[in-house]
This record gives sequence, C-alpha cells and structure tokens, in this order.
Amino acid sequence: MPRTGRPRAFNRDEAVAAAMHLFWEHGYESTSLAQLRAAMGDISAASFYAAFESKEALFREVVDQYISSYGQVSESFRDTSIPPRAAIEQGLRRSAKMQTERSHPLGCLLVLSAVTCSPEQNHIREMLAKERERVRGWLKDCIERAVANGELPDSTDIDMLVVLFETFLRGISSQARDHVPYEAIDDAITQLLNVWDVLSAKTGDRGKI
Repeated sequence: MPRTGRPRAFNRDEAVAAAMHLFWEHGYESTSLAQLRAAMGDISAASFYAAFESKEALFREVVDQYISSYGQVSESFRDTSIPPRAAIEQGLRRSAKMQTERSHPLGCLLVLSAVTCSPEQNHIREMLAKERERVRGWLKDCIERAVANGELPDSTDIDMLVVLFETFLRGISSQARDHVPYEAIDDAITQLLNVWDVLSAKTGDRGKI
C-alpha cells in the first residue's frame, strides 16, 4: 500500500533542489533525513516518505535532476556537430566554470557525493561510477572521431588521452573545493590542450612527407 500522510505543504521541485544542494555539499551518507526534511521546509516524516519513499530514492531523483541541469556542461563531449578538440575544450571550460560558481556547492556532485562510503552504501558509489563512466564513453567517442577524421594521427593512444582528459575533469572538483579560482583552472585547460595540438601537428607532418 502507498504511504499516507498529510497533504504536501511544499513545492516538489524546490524540495529536490534543496536536497541536491545538501547532498552536493555534504555527500550522500553524511546527509541525514533530519537535514533533508528541514531543508525541504520542515516537512514531516510522513510527508517525506509519501513524496520520495526513501532517502535513496530521493538521491536518485537528485542525480537525475543534476544531470539534466548542471551536468549539461559535459554534453559537448557527445555533440558530433562540434569538432572533437573544440568539443573537449568546451566541456572542460564549462565544467570548470560551473564547478567554481558560488551560487551552489563547489565541485561536481557526481564526483563528491560518494567518494567514500560504508560497505552498506557501495551501491550508491557504484551508481555514481556508472554515471561517470557514461561521460568517459563520450570522451572516448570524441577522441575516436578525431582519429577517424584525421584530426589526430592513427597512432594516437586513445585510452591514454581518455585517462588524461577525464583525470583533469574529475580533478576540477578537488581544486574547486580548495578554492582554486576559475581563472587558474582555465589557464591549466589551455596548457592541457597543448597535448592535443602536439599530436595533431604530427598528422600535418605526416602529410608533408
């Protein structure tokens, strides 16, 4: 039977947004039901369970909401209408900008909300790992497209480049939490992309032989 309780006295979208900020700031396991209910407008336990069923179900809804909003900064990685280098540059710079903004918690929710957890919550960590794996796949497809269209040479170590760019992307979270300014991260992205340019130059050199 569905749970019953007093009628909802809160806006669901606002409640999910409030929960998102808590999970983003404190992590899944460290965010208590009491904190969630208070942030959602001091709703009762009955109202919470009637609306969301459980903390885990709420978190899954939060992740979906995050991906469809803040997470859109990574969408360029899979946009085949953008040249591969530009797609990666755009995704990195937009991600750095979003993660260092002060209008919400710093860093990336998908990286920070379950970095460590108890064995009982491993499924939460695995859920977030699958979401990050999805973005990793977009990066790989983007780099493979660059090789296929001649932007990068056939000899390119695709897996190495995926690790390089994804390690930087995920590392933005810790830099943002340590209050490294966007400008510094943006400059680092410019230097990182020199790796791509050096590889790309090899394609041009090959054509001169």
